[in-house]
Amino acid sequence: MRKINDIQKSYIAGFLDGDGSVYIRLKKNETYKYGYQVAPYVILYQKETYIDFLKNIRDLLGIGYIRSRKDGVSEYIIGDEKSLIDFSREIAPFSKLKKQQLRLLSSVIKLKKRESFFIRMANTSVSCFKSTGWWYSPCT
Repeated sequence: MRKINDIQKSYIAGFLDGDGSVYIRLKKNETYKYGYQVAPYVILYQKETYIDFLKNIRDLLGIGYIRSRKDGVSEYIIGDEKSLIDFSREIAPFSKLKKQQLRLLSSVIKLKKRESFFIRMANTSVSCFKSTGWWYSPCT
């Protein structure tokens, strides 16, 4: 992630708070050791008409990619773990609504590398996601 100033961080944090999502998808996948793929994401949404706002943020940060959905909404997606950790570290202090989710996202990415991650995740995910207001459902 490129270095940005505090005003830019504040703008991106506000955009995320208003038109963004921070989530972790647990996708059933039998090829993984514990049967699930853990896929963390940060996504900013915008009407297709205003896709240039998303392109400007992507160009400013130098990470992620943009996709257009069939329903007229564009998404700026950050999905690689290093970029997510960098993004969370830089943007969380400026976020008013998603600070806790960004910190949790970073913690999950770091824990994911440990052997006992899936056991902990199974034991704590429901209460953890409920406490942050995240909607949680295992993907099938």
